Amino acid sequence: MAEKSQSVQSQLSQILRRLDKLEVAHRIGAGGGSSTVTGSSGDRAEGVGSCTLPAVPERIFSSNVSPYREGLIRYIGKKWVNGTRLKYYFFEDAPLKGDASNVDLVRQGFQVWEDVGIGIEFEEVTNIDDANVRIGFKRGDGAWSYVGRDVIDIPGRHERTMNFGWDLTLDPRGGGVDTPVHEIGHTLGFPHEHQNPFAGIVWNEEAVYDYFAGAPNYWSRQQTFHNVLRKLGPSEVEGSQWDPNSIMHYSFAAGLILEPAEYRVGLNPSDGLTEADKEQARKFYPDKPPRYKNLEPFELEFLSIAPGEQKDFVIEPTRSDEFTIQTFGRSDVVMVLFEDVDGEMEFVAGDDDSGADLNAKITIRLVRGRRYILRIRLYLNWSSGDTAVMMW
Repeated sequence: MAEKSQSVQSQLSQILRRLDKLEVAHRIGAGGGSSTVTGSSGDRAEGVGSCTLPAVPERIFSSNVSPYREGLIRYIGKKWVNGTRLKYYFFEDAPLKGDASNVDLVRQGFQVWEDVGIGIEFEEVTNIDDANVRIGFKRGDGAWSYVGRDVIDIPGRHERTMNFGWDLTLDPRGGGVDTPVHEIGHTLGFPHEHQNPFAGIVWNEEAVYDYFAGAPNYWSRQQTFHNVLRKLGPSEVEGSQWDPNSIMHYSFAAGLILEPAEYRVGLNPSDGLTEADKEQARKFYPDKPPRYKNLEPFELEFLSIAPGEQKDFVIEPTRSDEFTIQTFGRSDVVMVLFEDVDGEMEFVAGDDDSGADLNAKITIRLVRGRRYILRIRLYLNWSSGDTAVMMW
């Protein structure tokens, strides 16, 4: 009888684990691969999976780049210069076209970030040539986005930089809006929060591999490591405290986390952005009017800013000609030039000298009577002295 009782208990435990997996699979709202599940009516609807970040080549630094310098570059490198207007486009033809309800949920996701009050603007465009964020809804291809300025390296006119691989209206987290908010968070340059090295998460690794190998994700071990188990370098999060409720955090089923002990029964982030999410966004993208200083030809302007800070200049050429704009000093910066067209910043050119023994340099034809805005974000002055910029 005792053996029979143990057998029944074992079977019940297995059934409960399966039910737990199914329930959490439907609760996970942080993006993901997708599959189909069958309801009691026999109708087939798409499952909700987990966000799978596209793998991009890891940047390799030369031996003369110090660990501190490398850390700051990795921490800041994927973020946009503040004041950037990100233009997004929805594909209009199958198989990348989304239905109206899904497109509207993504629009709501952009509005959630705008409502935070950050120095990044979003604009929907109908011409794909005007977009730097290209959004598809290819079913079965998961939910994903390239991180921050990585989208610049995806130049193909018909290549997506973001995708939603299932019907967002079936996603219960945040009423279907949280998955777009999560993916847009990646586009703003924010990584997965559960990979924060300060989280102190001890994984039941084989259970994690087994869980994500099944429905609805069907990930390889490499995908699971890349998206879940791989810890970010401490410099990439710059000591930020772990936020288990972050919009950038996955949900996890019971049995996947060993420590902290309170999450052995599972971890389900709350809906929406947390205050920590908002604080991080405002840190990189403060919503305050920039202080512009005129950049005149042959006048050296010192930046005098700290790592991560930004300085903005206005350029109003008195003649149409080819000009060179260059930084000076032993520093790492990203420098971007916009044209002010009726108050909207249109990208003109940019350069990033981080990790190189060079200076940022833009050579471009400027037109008399037009107004240009130069934005420079500093990674680090990696030697003594200040950084300056000049135009000639």
